[in-house]
Amino acid sequence: MTLGQPHAYFTPEEYLEIERISPIKHEYFRGQLVAMAGASKAHVIIVGNLSALLVNHLRGTGCISYANDMKVRLPKLNIFYYSDLAVTCDERDRASNEDFILHPKLIVEVLSESTEAFDRGNKFADYKTIPEFEEYVLIHQKQVLVERFQRQTDSLWIPSVYHNGDAVEFGSIGFSCAIADLYENISQLL
Repeated sequence: MTLGQPHAYFTPEEYLEIERISPIKHEYFRGQLVAMAGASKAHVIIVGNLSALLVNHLRGTGCISYANDMKVRLPKLNIFYYSDLAVTCDERDRASNEDFILHPKLIVEVLSESTEAFDRGNKFADYKTIPEFEEYVLIHQKQVLVERFQRQTDSLWIPSVYHNGDAVEFGSIGFSCAIADLYENISQLL
C-alpha cells in the first residue's frame, strides 16, 4: 500500500458509509482512503480454492471464513484492511452486523509483486496488534510456495515453509490440505 498526497480526513464511520456505496474497494489508513487494485486470475483462483476448503472444514465449529470482501478493523491503529481471507471464531464477530471483523485468529494474504513487501512488513506488524490473531499465511501466486507464521508469544512468531508436494497446516483452526489443492487450476499460470 502506498499513500499519495494527503486528502481530506475521513472518520471511520464516514469511511464505512463511503465503502458501502463505492464501486471500488478502499482500505482505510488513519483517516485516508487508499484504493485497492484488482487481483490477478491466479490470485482469485487461489483464494477461491482455499475458501472452498475452509468452508467445509469449519462447518459446525462456530468459526467463519471470510474471503476478499470482509474488512479487518484495527481500532487501536485507526486502520481497516481487506485481507484475502480471514477466519474468526469469536462470538463478538459472529453476532455483529458490522461490515468488518475485529477478532480474526487466522489471516491469509496472497502475495503479488505490488503488495508483497507491505504484506510481509507493515501489514503483518499491524495485524499483530490483534490479541486473538494466532496465524498469518502468505501464499505465493508465481510459484508453489506457502509461508506460515504461528504466534508463540506476542514477540515470537514461528515460521514454516511449504513447497510442492507438502501438506499445508494451519494450526489455529486444525486444518491441513495438500499444497496442490491451493494451486488447483493454475498450473498454466505459474
